[in-house]
Amino acid sequence: MSDSNTDKVESGPESEDACSPQVMVQAEGVWKVFGRNPERILTPRYRDVPKKDLQRRTGCVIALRDVSFAVKSGELFVIMGLSGSGKSTMIRTLLRLVEPTAGALRVADKDVVAMDHEELIQFRRDKVSMVFQNYGLLPHYTVLENAAYGLKLRGNHKEEREARAIEALKTVGLAGWENYYPASLSGGMQQRVGLARALAKDPAILLMDEPFSGLDPLIRRQMQDELVDLQAELGKTIVFVTHDLHEALKLGDRIAIMRDGRVVQVADPEEILNNPHDEYVKAFTRDASPARVFTAATVMEDPEILLYRRQGPLTARTMMEHQRCEWSFVVDRKKRYLGVATRDVIERLAKEKKHILNEEDLLYVQPVPPDTVIEDLFGQVSSGSYHVPVTDEHGRLLGVVRPRAILNALSTEDADA
Repeated sequence: MSDSNTDKVESGPESEDACSPQVMVQAEGVWKVFGRNPERILTPRYRDVPKKDLQRRTGCVIALRDVSFAVKSGELFVIMGLSGSGKSTMIRTLLRLVEPTAGALRVADKDVVAMDHEELIQFRRDKVSMVFQNYGLLPHYTVLENAAYGLKLRGNHKEEREARAIEALKTVGLAGWENYYPASLSGGMQQRVGLARALAKDPAILLMDEPFSGLDPLIRRQMQDELVDLQAELGKTIVFVTHDLHEALKLGDRIAIMRDGRVVQVADPEEILNNPHDEYVKAFTRDASPARVFTAATVMEDPEILLYRRQGPLTARTMMEHQRCEWSFVVDRKKRYLGVATRDVIERLAKEKKHILNEEDLLYVQPVPPDTVIEDLFGQVSSGSYHVPVTDEHGRLLGVVRPRAILNALSTEDADA
């Protein structure tokens, strides 16, 4: 495997240009070298020398090697890798908590590398918030004071910062805890305070450096679910660092996998599982359960037959007999899902000389959104007599999930493994 970043794969749609308003974070050719005379490592003599050999020959350690990626507005972008891969160094470089040796950084349309000391401080206070693994709460401050601390540093008046902190605490589910101290809170609650402190500033971008890795597994899963819900509500641009593949697959719109300071592959979760770039990425994904990643949109199919509400029972019966179906989903003219019509119902309506298929005559099978993971469909698919309808945010029928489709998806993954 080459150590040049030219081997990196960007799967899916091409990244937007740096000047595009859709790009909120842009890293281009970023290097970070620790040691004496780090600039020499960028010369042709050393540029492509593997990390261990370079350290042995020069004493320098490469933390980032020619890293480039773009994060879109409103995207939850995950940087994943093992210890020493450079992921935490990369997210700290975005704020220049770690100074890059070379390369360009644009965050919230600001040239971070070109900022002087005062501009950098103002940028950190106004545009970006960071959530660390260790919470960073002040033990002698109340929950409210901790949540408002970033606004205090910014210089906001007390009334304003407390009002915004209260709203942020409410957003993360800590309403009523304002006057308690951190020692009274569980680990998960303390992490919520740290998140509230970041949200109170209303930043354009949220950086999260392994924020859940110190939590118990159950609390960690709960925090992951809450972050997904929070992202759906607020639509922030988030860069999230983790070493946990399942966390990355669950949270990430796209994932950048790092190794030895460079980006190996950037893609959405399903692309990484289906088409790992090399053996290193494949080793990461080998133990990933497709049931936690593949979604209803992945496995849904068109229904064998679809009835419209305007169609009468005689037409419906003829269509069902032709397709040899005992039931069918029913939609309105705009293809909004209404329910299920069975042969028994159709026969009854025909005897009653009804002219349309009314909703009150239909069975209602609970639909699911297209981003529902397969794991959450097991119970509904196995216990129901009907396929699971998949609908969009307007209630329109997109497709159906059959038990066979789920089994095929899982069995294909097992065969590949």
